[in-house]
Amino acid sequence: MSRKYKNIKTVVDEHAFDSITEANRYGELKLLLKAGEIGSLVVHPKFSLDVNGVHICTYTADFQYNKGKKTIVEDVKSPATVTYSFKLKQKLMKALHGIDVKIVMR
Repeated sequence: MSRKYKNIKTVVDEHAFDSITEANRYGELKLLLKAGEIGSLVVHPKFSLDVNGVHICTYTADFQYNKGKKTIVEDVKSPATVTYSFKLKQKLMKALHGIDVKIVMR
């Protein structure tokens, strides 16, 4: 598989990340979890995007966690990886699940 965006795949705690930046964000979130700032950290949560009973696609985010009573869904991006496909999935997440996907820019 070619590295379209010149990222370097990295494994941390048995999780495979698409980039060093994503792996670093995981490290930051683990520290926040340990400090009690966030809770319920999930790596690569999957969301089904279905419209009128038709499965359109599955969106896999980078991270999901709770901060206070709010659930946060994050995706680590560079300007090159904020693609049309990602923007469409981001809009579907809002429309179908009421979730604003937070972009963490690198």
